[in-house]
Amino acid sequence: MTEAAVEMQGSAAIPEAPHRIEPTSQSKLDDALAILDDHKQEWAALDLEERIELLEQMREGVVEVAEDWVRASVEAKGMTFGTAEEGEEWMEGPATTLRNIMLLIAALRDIEEYGVPQLPKPAFTRPDGQVVAPVLPASTWDKLLFQGFTAEVWMQPGVTLENMSESQAAFYRDKAPKGRVALVLGAGNVASIGPMDALYKLFVEGQVVILKMNPVNEYLGPFIDHAFAALRERGFFRVVYGGAAEGDYLCRHERVEEIHITGSDKTHDAIVFGFGEEGSRRKAEAEPRNTKRLTCELGNVSPVIIVPGPWSQKDLDFHGVNLATSVVNNAGFNCSATRVIIQHEQWGKREALLASLRKAFQQAEDRRPYYPGSEERQQLFLEHHPHAEEFGTKGEGHVPWTLIHHLDPSDPDEICFNTESWCGQTSEVALPADSVAEYIDRAVEFCNERVWGTLNCSIFVHPKSMKDPQIAAAVDRAIASLRYGAIAVNHWAGLNFALVTPTWGAFPGHTTEDIRSGRGVVHNTYMFDRPQKSVVRGPFRVFPKPAWFIDHKTAAEVGRKMTYFNADPSLARLPGLIWSSLFG
Repeated sequence: MTEAAVEMQGSAAIPEAPHRIEPTSQSKLDDALAILDDHKQEWAALDLEERIELLEQMREGVVEVAEDWVRASVEAKGMTFGTAEEGEEWMEGPATTLRNIMLLIAALRDIEEYGVPQLPKPAFTRPDGQVVAPVLPASTWDKLLFQGFTAEVWMQPGVTLENMSESQAAFYRDKAPKGRVALVLGAGNVASIGPMDALYKLFVEGQVVILKMNPVNEYLGPFIDHAFAALRERGFFRVVYGGAAEGDYLCRHERVEEIHITGSDKTHDAIVFGFGEEGSRRKAEAEPRNTKRLTCELGNVSPVIIVPGPWSQKDLDFHGVNLATSVVNNAGFNCSATRVIIQHEQWGKREALLASLRKAFQQAEDRRPYYPGSEERQQLFLEHHPHAEEFGTKGEGHVPWTLIHHLDPSDPDEICFNTESWCGQTSEVALPADSVAEYIDRAVEFCNERVWGTLNCSIFVHPKSMKDPQIAAAVDRAIASLRYGAIAVNHWAGLNFALVTPTWGAFPGHTTEDIRSGRGVVHNTYMFDRPQKSVVRGPFRVFPKPAWFIDHKTAAEVGRKMTYFNADPSLARLPGLIWSSLFG
């Protein structure tokens, strides 16, 4: 890779958004941290029954603010009520947060009875010796709502079936846990990220939390504060506000002992090494100014590997919408948004899939580019690729859905492979190979060696293709070989995030000087201490239409009903949820 490409690669640099809520003063930040510091040992020693009771109160708190939470999100992002856009905010906000809370309650009850969370099915060992733990379906409700979907967490080398329980719930195995204060720097895009990152630090790692809201979505802070009031009142949790200056002050504060950030590698480097020339020097010489334990999820140029096969027109159209959804969702401001579609150069339906993707983009509604700098980032990609296709309204204040295709896979400076665009942009490239199995192997190598990041990727494969032993073996080899923390088969890897039982985080092994997609995981409600990756599998085509698809007609209704179902699963709530899903 050339020097220019190395300088360009990474996640997007985001300018700071204007504030809707006044930044918290340093004196109030000091007061908040003093309260947390005073109560951290009480939290560490709190018994399981009290923790479960607090989670129950938080469940009620999320339900109380859910309507206002979603309304504020829809309005702030310039979305339309009653559409799939509103449905996204239900499903990616209170619904997912409530699922996390309920799964943590179940996990703590298991710990109380068995010592560790209990798997829904026994773990097993792959032929290569790697241990795999099934984590979905996690309940009878999951079997009904996610029919045909499964999820696994694959363990790091050294974990065996015999010692796996010793690699679960480390905090709860500690007979004398030490209280610690954690700073969570919240993400500005998906509403559930901040509260769910806080839940992980609190209930999996056992730390009290100060959550600094991102200026982009700081309007959510009061709702999170209300939902987590039971923790706040005990001195275990605080919400604060501000931008880079407040974040820097907190990161270097003597009372902050650990840090978790969902953001960019640029932000990570600023925290660890500092800013400007001094920061660059420190990074080059491996001299961090901040040596606190820091876990982070830092973005990705997310690839999708398309396995050629006997795809019908219905298959092509389904996955055209599937791919477009992963770009259009949240206006493209997701670290899991598809950025590179990889195809087999010799596949006769390569152009047909692109045509189906174009059709989906043409039918997709415009979204307001609410994240600062998105117009400039899209323009940067257009400067590299002036013949890119754009779909939707153009001009100031708009970022059309942008498709850049037929890329050169050998170009070391290709911006689409090296840089996360953080807007509604995606790209396509084809790799030559003499057979499908050889193509899959080459696609894996391309993802691992040429595409920036290790957070998530997907692979789409027709079920008839899997009847070919060579292709089936190549797909299995791909899943094992892909160096990504989350892998999805036949679907958008954003599902790994939303299902909550899988882990969400980068593939392990990044150094502080080359952090890429980050270090550590969140969600992970079975509390594995040494996970390597999560793998979600789903049917090649799904009926009824997935509620997260951008053309789902009743997504808002489904999202609302899913939220209240997650808070209180029951047979009485199930028929209405299923009925709404059928009309998407």
